[in-house]
Amino acid sequence: MPKYKLWISAAAAVLIIGALVFWLMPQDGQASAAQNAGQPAAAGNNHAMQARNPDGAPYFSPSQQDTEINCQIRLDGAQRLIVNEQTRNCFEYFITQYGEKSIDQIKQDFGAYIRQSYKEPALTQILALWSRYIDYRERLGGLQAPDLSQDDPQYYRAIYAGMQNLRKQFFSGYEIEGLFGAENTYHEYTLKRMEVMNDKTLNEGEKAGQLKALFDELPQDWKENLEQLNKLEDLRKLTADIKARGGSAEEIRQMRTSLAGPEAAQRLEALDMQRADWKNKVNGYLAERDSIMQSGMSDDAKRKAVQQLRGQHFQTREEQLRASTFESVHDQGGKLPYGE
Repeated sequence: MPKYKLWISAAAAVLIIGALVFWLMPQDGQASAAQNAGQPAAAGNNHAMQARNPDGAPYFSPSQQDTEINCQIRLDGAQRLIVNEQTRNCFEYFITQYGEKSIDQIKQDFGAYIRQSYKEPALTQILALWSRYIDYRERLGGLQAPDLSQDDPQYYRAIYAGMQNLRKQFFSGYEIEGLFGAENTYHEYTLKRMEVMNDKTLNEGEKAGQLKALFDELPQDWKENLEQLNKLEDLRKLTADIKARGGSAEEIRQMRTSLAGPEAAQRLEALDMQRADWKNKVNGYLAERDSIMQSGMSDDAKRKAVQQLRGQHFQTREEQLRASTFESVHDQGGKLPYGE
């Protein structure tokens, strides 16, 4: 069995807390300007030549054939490597071909591509860092999950600590910051957020205040990416917690104000009222419909009576279609989809 066989799947399992990192990660504001900065002429202007290795085979895998080679490695004025997220993206572009290509072929392709595209001193620096990155990725798949419940935030904290310790074995502080700095920002924020949400010494309002403080510490580009996603999830969870323990509407209002601000709290309160009105309307309609369906009328008379009743309760075509969905779920004994 090849020792690299479980690389991708094992690394993914270890990196549970970072599963969405590359979807949520902010775009480098200087990416477009940096694409050509410090690039040798061959790397910047001769993509056709670089599309194939010296043996004539393409550098990309079949699933990547409609993409450009994602290697925008940057160099400084002395033609030395600048280690940053683009460096890692280049490494990962080749590594993710595993399964379509063997690891040996990936190594050969990367080496040929870099030798074709870069000169000294950057050439030696890139290849040395690539070699250590390959070793790191292999070892990453062998990290053991902690003997803790996955409901415990410390489970994910332990995984993250293991990753950090492993990185220190392969990379300098400068390299760690360049390769993983943005990812670490997200991991730290996510872990602290989980710890706040699971802190039983805090009430929902206090949690909301601490969550907002954590969010305010993020870089601006991260805020733009995470604001809607995380705030909506936090608001949903804390609102559900308050309702579950029989908390008041005022507690919910204060929590929402603390986390999202007074205007958002007012909008959410208005939405709650709309949902409550809809729920009351549907429940009333279904109760009257049950009376009709359980009566001694003929099937045709029941159908006409229900149709008339539906028109009385729901004026628009959209509402009537939604009501039909609730009827089906109700008749099957399912939980009505009120979206609470």
